Amino acid sequence: MAPVTRCEWFFRGSNDIFLLTLAAKGETVRGVYKPRRGEAPLWDFPDGTLYRREYAAYLIGRALGWPLIPPTVIRDGPHGVGSVQWFVPAYPLTDYRSLLARRTAELKEVAVFDYVVNNADRKAGHCLEGLDGRLWMVDHGLTFNAVPKLRTVIWDFMGTPVPSGLMPSLEACREDLANAGSLRQALSRLLDAAEMDALERRLSRIIETPVFPEPTSYHSVPWPPY
Repeated sequence: MAPVTRCEWFFRGSNDIFLLTLAAKGETVRGVYKPRRGEAPLWDFPDGTLYRREYAAYLIGRALGWPLIPPTVIRDGPHGVGSVQWFVPAYPLTDYRSLLARRTAELKEVAVFDYVVNNADRKAGHCLEGLDGRLWMVDHGLTFNAVPKLRTVIWDFMGTPVPSGLMPSLEACREDLANAGSLRQALSRLLDAAEMDALERRLSRIIETPVFPEPTSYHSVPWPPY
């Protein structure tokens, strides 16, 4: 495990977030660290579980092959156990409509992913155009609730068909969960039984009816959207 050489405040919001500098194989690497003890209590998510949801979302993204989520681990840090995610050097997002026009196919992947993981907080600022030219997705602590919670700025595709090219990955993911594969084993250590059941239901729903969902109320859009 790479040792931490520096820990500094990164962002002060509802939860404590730090920027770590780690020494790895003679190089320095930066990571976004979200410790369990820095999580603010929420009425609709169990206390002390957001860091596990960050990692679970990474595992789902890796299994599907999309969207691109920075490598994420659970490890001890200066403020205790938490999630650590590779820090993505990125351009500031100033115009979501421009991003949508340039990255439509990728944002369709994000919209499907957010439905699968039941993302309750997809803001435009969570879509990072990296200096490497790739589109990265971050901030997945509010995911996998057993109750429908989808809240996102990406409603542009509602009511339209999910691209057929995404279906094989969704079907493979459902098969792994149904057959107690490696993904299910990993997720079962991070989520409770009701959350796992709800995840399987969402996968089956979008596979059997491959249409982008529609918002259900004004609560379906986060505020602020960035």
